[in-house]
Amino acid sequence: MDAARDISQFLTSRRAKVTPEQAGLPVFGTRRVPGLRREEVASLAGLSVEYYKRLERGNASGASEQVLEALSRALQLDDAERAHLFDLARAVNPIATRPRRASQRRVRPVVEQIVGQIAAPAIVRNARGDYLCANELGRALYAPLFDSREQPANSARFTFLDPAARDFYPDWERVSTDLVASLRSEAGRDPYDRELSDLVGELSTRSDEFRVRWAAHNVRFHHTGVKRIHHPLVGELTLNYESTELSADPGLNLNIFVAEPGSPSQQALDILASWSATVAPT
Repeated sequence: MDAARDISQFLTSRRAKVTPEQAGLPVFGTRRVPGLRREEVASLAGLSVEYYKRLERGNASGASEQVLEALSRALQLDDAERAHLFDLARAVNPIATRPRRASQRRVRPVVEQIVGQIAAPAIVRNARGDYLCANELGRALYAPLFDSREQPANSARFTFLDPAARDFYPDWERVSTDLVASLRSEAGRDPYDRELSDLVGELSTRSDEFRVRWAAHNVRFHHTGVKRIHHPLVGELTLNYESTELSADPGLNLNIFVAEPGSPSQQALDILASWSATVAPT
């Protein structure tokens, strides 16, 4: 990852998304681009034009919290985008402390035991989207990913490199876009994660769809939502999910999926549970 280049491209992409009308600025004459000009962002943030241009060239070393907050307001960043901007600014600061989280690829036995006792589908992933642990129902639910030829099991690797993903995810366009946005957020938090850099390099080389989405510099938080799945055994499932970080294992998240009680999705999940319990011993 190149933090200076990333902050330059991120600021440029966010500036292009805000129109003068959205920013409350008057419009005179014909504009070549719909977004804000550098001069307009500088004015909205209370910065000199030269200083903002320096920031947009990736030279954010020493940028204060007040400056970053002003930019967040001027560019109308949401919570995920604001956090990403702060992460990138820390990454380009040569005198800032750069904490490096250990690459999490192992799940403690007690966590495996807890996951195994959960009745709903449960999966443990790291921030790169590696699927590290699952209970029987979680493994059955995501069987196409765990059994994919694209290994190690990883959400982005499966989504962009395995053709089965487009059948598995009826909302593939949204799922893939959200997934890349989550990886972008993680890259800002930990730009020195070698395994994440290798994953991005692999996907950028092998998938045009990934490369286009990565270049958009969109970011998002991924904690809760609804996921639609077309399972090869039980058909359509609409599931609510919650993702929570394991406090004793920074970087690892427990994901749990549930269906609405009495719904067709719950009936399908019950069938899947019976099937997984039957085949698990073998």
